[in-house]
Amino acid sequence: MRRTLLFFALVLNLTAADPVRIRIVASNLTSGAKQSYDPGHGARILRGLKPDVALMQEFNIGDNSEQSARDFVTANFGSDFAFFREKPGPGRIPNGLISRFPIRASGIWDDQAVSNREFVFARLDIPGNKDLWVVSVHLLTDGGRRPNEARALAAFIQKNVPDADYLIVGGDFNTDNMRDQAFERLRPVVEIPTALPADAAGKTGTNSNRGKPYDQLLADRDLQPLRTAVVIGNARFENGLVFDSRVFNPLSAVAPAQKGDSGAQNMQHMAVVRDFLIPVQ
Repeated sequence: MRRTLLFFALVLNLTAADPVRIRIVASNLTSGAKQSYDPGHGARILRGLKPDVALMQEFNIGDNSEQSARDFVTANFGSDFAFFREKPGPGRIPNGLISRFPIRASGIWDDQAVSNREFVFARLDIPGNKDLWVVSVHLLTDGGRRPNEARALAAFIQKNVPDADYLIVGGDFNTDNMRDQAFERLRPVVEIPTALPADAAGKTGTNSNRGKPYDQLLADRDLQPLRTAVVIGNARFENGLVFDSRVFNPLSAVAPAQKGDSGAQNMQHMAVVRDFLIPVQ
């Protein structure tokens, strides 16, 4: 009997697998005069944070060709990372995403409230028996119209994303506070957390002066319980991290980010980082 129990213990040990940590970043990190990643401040921050998935806003780079985007992804993430970006063009601030995991499907949902960007989605083939759907968003600054925009997004998600899969909606929500009606409109498809990502001082604001929660990563009811602390170097952020290079310490833990990157000209947002532990069996 004892040998039998030992055998089953060994089998379980051999077949059990540790959960996979997935780091997701919301990245509206453009700077300079053209709402682009060309000046390099946002690129350095992304390299330092090392995300597995980045939800990108204002994803303009170089001449906006597919090759320019591919070169950006290779240089700052790696040649094995996949990406999808909606069609760029004059006056547009396209949404997109970058992923360490294969993209099984991707596309856009029409954001009828604006003319210069859409909702961008992808279905990612992550480890385990569920896929991860990610949606990159950039909502209106107009608080009167933003709730209807969020309602339309929730309808797209309910129509297209299987309940059995994981979901995260992230990016620039342009919200002044967590009571914004846009969050209420999204509540049927994602959890609205009360404990928000923050910096080491506990500040949760993500706009340039750190007073408003513009940027979020909102997980659905399957993914939210799998959240885990973000650990970078010796720093631990239980609810996720709002990264501000002006206050993060030590910067050596997020090289090559530089102290002034988050305060660069026209850098209007901070990166938001959340980690999840995904079971693979």
